[in-house]
Amino acid sequence: MSQMKLKQGQMIRLPIRSLGINGEGVGYYQKQVVFVDEAIPGEYVAVRITEVKKKFARGNIQRILKRSSSRVTAPCPVYQECGGCQLQHIAYPMQLRLKRELVEEAFSRYTGKEGLPIHETLGMEEPWSYRNKAQLPVQKQQGKVVMGMYSPSSHRLIDMKGCLVQHPVTDRILDIARRTLADLSIPIYDERKHLGSIRHLVVRYGFETKEAQLVLISKENPLPKEKVLQQELIRRIPELVSLVVNHNPQRTSLVFGEKSRVLWGQSTMAEQLGDRVFHLSAPAFFQLNPSQTVRLYNEVMNAAGLTGHETVVDAYCGTGTIGIWLAQKAAKVIGMDTIAEAVVDARENAIANGIDHAEYHVGAAEELLPRWADEGFRPDVVVADPPRTGLGNAFIQALIRTQVARFVYVSCNPSTLAKDCATLVQGGYQIRTIQPVDMFPQTAQVECCVLLERVTE
Repeated sequence: MSQMKLKQGQMIRLPIRSLGINGEGVGYYQKQVVFVDEAIPGEYVAVRITEVKKKFARGNIQRILKRSSSRVTAPCPVYQECGGCQLQHIAYPMQLRLKRELVEEAFSRYTGKEGLPIHETLGMEEPWSYRNKAQLPVQKQQGKVVMGMYSPSSHRLIDMKGCLVQHPVTDRILDIARRTLADLSIPIYDERKHLGSIRHLVVRYGFETKEAQLVLISKENPLPKEKVLQQELIRRIPELVSLVVNHNPQRTSLVFGEKSRVLWGQSTMAEQLGDRVFHLSAPAFFQLNPSQTVRLYNEVMNAAGLTGHETVVDAYCGTGTIGIWLAQKAAKVIGMDTIAEAVVDARENAIANGIDHAEYHVGAAEELLPRWADEGFRPDVVVADPPRTGLGNAFIQALIRTQVARFVYVSCNPSTLAKDCATLVQGGYQIRTIQPVDMFPQTAQVECCVLLERVTE
């Protein structure tokens, strides 16, 4: 019997089998994959098909025929419009279970191995108000200055009066900045006309240090009414230690432009993880959930198995956070990054923490590692926390060629993580542990720390 192709507008009944990487429910109708927003694995739902593609279809729930016991009412008033979170309708213990299953499914698909050592997801006691940074677009809507998130698959800005996953101080600073722009009639950027000034507001807040940095992303430089704007922001935001203007004059969807200028205060703000302090410039990458970052870095420490005698390479080092965390138990740390400003930050952070056995280089790990290997250098442990796109084949081949005994891979993307691990296994490595960590509760994202060891004959 031939398979009936789904049609837009068609009503079907569907059992939900698993969670998709974007937080949607996944079901199968006559072997065709159907993604259903806000459906939970284990539910049976009546669905209206909204989109049909060659390899999948999408649909919306019309009725829940069998309800999950883990279904809850999302507390956020704009949850369904905003798109910043995807799992608020799922009770937190179930979120943690589903994230482990996402990791399990990715490794099964790419490695072909079952029964891998995947631990339970490390969650938070209080899975709200955890984010230390927000960057929100600003618009003028019906004469009002608004800011928020773009609705999924659209360019419609959803006005947010506060975000439940942001730290309350971050929310407050954003709102003060928005109101100050409105009070002073500072021109807001209009992307259609490519006119106006302020495009985005970016706030970072130190949970431990209580310091805040505000970045005004502007098409114009200098800003209109710059001096009075500066004075008002300083007066209204007591936590502020760094006020920065980033100039982005291009027609682009990128948030940051190439040049930043300190308008007032310091060029950096400080944040502390455990007993380590980090100084962060405006564009610097830093983990968004400080309390879970400590747990993640402790998992990295455990996986690295350091005794005080090892040389550790921190590839993709950024501002040096992981290497500086490991330095307390390493004989030497060598970090590298392709972004020169990040390497400067890493060196300064090492000095600030009294670490004199770390060195940092500008360059790509896949180029530096083989070159050093040819000169006789062999690190004991390599740690990498790459972008979502993964390691890249050049880096993987460099690891295999250098015959690094222990590799700790930190990733925020289970698919690229599992794919890279499959290649490393073929190259002579064995997966020892996989530890999921919930860095972003209420969202579909999951971080992992994986230990791979070289198999010796």
